[in-house]
Amino acid sequence: MKLWDKGIDIDKKIENFTIGNDRIIDIHIAAYDVKASIAHAQMLESIKIINKEEYTQLLEGLEKIAQQIDNGTFVIDDYFEDVHSKIEYELTQQYGEVGKKIHTARSRNDQVLVALQLYYKDNLTTLTQQTKTLFTTLLKLADQYKDLVLPGYTHLQVAMPSSFGLWFSAYAEILIDDLNMIQAAYKIVDQNPLGSAAGYGSSFPIDRDFTTRALNFSTLKYNVVAAQLSRGKSERTVAMALGSLANTLARFTMDICLYMSQNFGFVSFPDELTTGSSIMPHKKNPDVFELIRGKCNKIQALHTETLLLTNNLPSGYHRDYQLLKENIINAFEELKNSLDILNYAIQQIEVKEIDLTEEKYKYLYTVDSINTLIQKGVSFREAYKQLGKQINEGTYIPNSSIVHSHIGSINNLALDKIQEKLNTFFL
Repeated sequence: MKLWDKGIDIDKKIENFTIGNDRIIDIHIAAYDVKASIAHAQMLESIKIINKEEYTQLLEGLEKIAQQIDNGTFVIDDYFEDVHSKIEYELTQQYGEVGKKIHTARSRNDQVLVALQLYYKDNLTTLTQQTKTLFTTLLKLADQYKDLVLPGYTHLQVAMPSSFGLWFSAYAEILIDDLNMIQAAYKIVDQNPLGSAAGYGSSFPIDRDFTTRALNFSTLKYNVVAAQLSRGKSERTVAMALGSLANTLARFTMDICLYMSQNFGFVSFPDELTTGSSIMPHKKNPDVFELIRGKCNKIQALHTETLLLTNNLPSGYHRDYQLLKENIINAFEELKNSLDILNYAIQQIEVKEIDLTEEKYKYLYTVDSINTLIQKGVSFREAYKQLGKQINEGTYIPNSSIVHSHIGSINNLALDKIQEKLNTFFL
């Protein structure tokens, strides 16, 4: 069944190509299409396009479908083009001509738009909650391990003293930036496009404020052409937010993979969280973190993909937009899963005390030594030369007792300030 069916059979090869994976991917937006259809039916009844009895029948049918979706028995088989045709078919099968009235005063264009934006809103909210959970986990780990020194690196060369507390809380605080990106994306998609129809409105006296309230959008996308132009623009904004969070997770898991290697040996995990080798019995591979890194790197490419798909499209609807749906929904699902598994695994991290007397860490405190000389009245340039000479001559003796007192440093993590920053934005 096709919503655009005019009684002419379409070439099966063409049909299969144009439908693509919609039947599979549309399961993710099925509940939102039902929700929007209920609001649309309510609005049609309120302006007397359908009567009370017809609305009651449509509501009953849509609620049955919602229950099927909820319990996993809703299926979009090969007879249907997408979730939208499936839902209308079910209503028509049960209520005859009444079921056919559900599409009055709307197009599949705004039907897809509103379902997707409801999906984006819900899933951005879920990502926000998951990110805040990971933030809390990292801040707890930062407090737990705040006194354990961790070598800091630049250019992958031993540089200056850091700590596990500084490492964990760094990623916690950077998550706040990602949450701001998610919040911005949420505001973009929190605008009701329903009622824009095919992109140029309707001659019916529809009440778009009604559906905006019913669907809990904060505002309308007032201009009907602007509503259609938001297709693609919304996805680019969402993809940027997903990519920002994915970047943080990818970099953090890269650190974990590096620190788990024998050459570093800073952290470990229980055997149950690692995998082995088919021929090397000693291996404890960080596969879970490598997969998170790989999945998140794929997600970062999504913004470029959406940009290339939509960058030069003129106003109005184009079938290219169909190609946005699958990968952005998959990105949401992958990112939610990655956040869940990362938060689960990182709580079981085994942090190791590092022997800083090893030769490779000998120069970890050279900058502190320079600063000590400066505080005694030596200029920076002269202090730098003195330390350089000591290093070259092999006479340098490190001093690991120097305290870094400024806010946000190794000995003053300001964890309460980082928590306060999150609370200010997101409580």
